[in-house]
Amino acid sequence: MRQFSSQTFCGRTFNCGELAQIREIVDSCNGISRTELANTVCELFDWKRPTGKLKTVECRQFLETLQAKGILALPARSPGRPQGAKHAVNKTAKGQVASEVAEPLKVLLPLRLCRVTSKAQRQLWYEYVDRYHYLGYQQPFGGQLRYFIESRQAIVLGCLQFSSPAWKMAARDRWIGWSDQQRRRNLQKVINNSRFLILPWVKVKNLASSILALTVRSVPADWQNSYGYRPVVMETLVDRARFAGTCYKAANWIYVGGTTGRGRMDREHARQGQSPKDIYVYPLSSRFRQDLLGL
Repeated sequence: MRQFSSQTFCGRTFNCGELAQIREIVDSCNGISRTELANTVCELFDWKRPTGKLKTVECRQFLETLQAKGILALPARSPGRPQGAKHAVNKTAKGQVASEVAEPLKVLLPLRLCRVTSKAQRQLWYEYVDRYHYLGYQQPFGGQLRYFIESRQAIVLGCLQFSSPAWKMAARDRWIGWSDQQRRRNLQKVINNSRFLILPWVKVKNLASSILALTVRSVPADWQNSYGYRPVVMETLVDRARFAGTCYKAANWIYVGGTTGRGRMDREHARQGQSPKDIYVYPLSSRFRQDLLGL
């Protein structure tokens, strides 16, 4: 193993002594899985969400980052899905194309966001997104909330997902005006609209912007109930090669610039410029900047 210095991941900095402890845990805990190792490290360093739940997903990714840097050696992965492979999503009759919905928007109002909580709901949500969203279904990073978008008649019109924000985006960070330290401390107060799908058989004018207006009213309280803190800004990334961001503009989201195209976990700059996105944000509080800067 090579020598190492302090390491920062998802806003948590581990000094050399802590990294030595992590390496000792990995070396001494033979026969347990990577997830169990991540739980052990989280418990040792009290790495938790505001709700008290361990940050197991983030910690496992951190351990794998340390392994890639030659700082430690993890046990072999359990047999199963190869790293980087898409999640397999079952295709069922429920997820097939349905009858066209083309009524005027006023006929469908009021719209409702239905939280995805049961196994059956999750499977159908995965299937819709995997079939009909251009990015397909991928396991989100960190926290997440998923919804079905329903009409007054309980017709499913689409799917939404909010998840943890991008770690760094220069244009967003300039717009907020925070330092690296302020960003590390308060990034959790930003949430990312990481999936927005209107099902392809739904042809309703002005539906998308109406849905976005509903998310502003509904999602912050749901996030607070789930994760113990209330977000003050929403963000999203729009693939400029595919979309013009029209519905976000109509819903008063603010364009703040573009990404480099690296992707949120491309820390080695291997994908620079490959898929640049437009960044839109929506402040949820008049004091959002004070909250993010800790003023």
